[in-house]
Amino acid sequence: MNPLRPVILAASASPRMKRILTGTPVTAEIVRRFVAGEGRDELVPAVRELLASRRLISVDFLGENTTDRAQADATVAEYLSLINDLAALNGFRDAAARTEVSVKLSALGQALPADGPAIATENLRILCTKAVEAGVWVTVDAEGHTTTEATLATVRALRAEFPWLGAVLQAYLHRTEADCRALSGPGSRIRLCKGAYREPHTVAYQRSAEVTDSYLRCLEILMRGDGYPMVATHDPALIRAAEQLAVETGRGPERFEHQMLYGIRDPEQLRLAAAGNAMRVYVPYGSQWYGYLTRRLAERPANLTFFLRALVSKS
Repeated sequence: MNPLRPVILAASASPRMKRILTGTPVTAEIVRRFVAGEGRDELVPAVRELLASRRLISVDFLGENTTDRAQADATVAEYLSLINDLAALNGFRDAAARTEVSVKLSALGQALPADGPAIATENLRILCTKAVEAGVWVTVDAEGHTTTEATLATVRALRAEFPWLGAVLQAYLHRTEADCRALSGPGSRIRLCKGAYREPHTVAYQRSAEVTDSYLRCLEILMRGDGYPMVATHDPALIRAAEQLAVETGRGPERFEHQMLYGIRDPEQLRLAAAGNAMRVYVPYGSQWYGYLTRRLAERPANLTFFLRALVSKS
């Protein structure tokens, strides 16, 4: 595992480091590579360009750990407007919806005192109801391990009404193989990623090879299951493994998809889309980009190198 990863993840929770980085002019240049603007006026042109290149999109309005009811309500309102904008961009309907929103339950009020989980569940129901009308998908993002059980309980509850509701599982957690088996029934959608949060060894694999091995085990469960796997990785070996499993299991491109982050491995995204694969890009926007950006830097040394080069070149 990248030895700098724990340091960078610690920085993601540091108010002092946040003040330093957000006050540096060059940071805006880095943010533009990984974040499609602070508002929908900047987001929509970026999304339109991605769709024109035969890629699919999943949009995340950045924000998490909401502890104020008004802020949670404002997040719901923003997502409802976002769904309207995405519906206008759909153009046509496929087996895989061209547009999707990704949402963190902590942004919808999950951490509010007393009845936070119930508030977040109801807010998610509002978004799913709107998404059905608009022909847009919804996937619930994963967060730190302390929220996993509550988040998956919400997903299970709402799948009774919205069986297509997606969930994100993180391969570095010890529990994820069992979650893959439990949640990947007929019609279900599971996004499998490696994991981006700083987690203790008691709940998560720490070594890169262990995480990769867990990802492969989980991927096989999903690809041989009855659901719709969403293979969220930039790792060439894991992409090849997914393609091989698709051949072995007879999955055509309409029965699974690749996913990558906005601003990362763009040529590979275009290659996969041109080859006829469903290739979805995770597109974040909003002013609360700091936590998201630091986790992206921690995931891949190449991202950190890009950041440091830019800082040096501007100094």
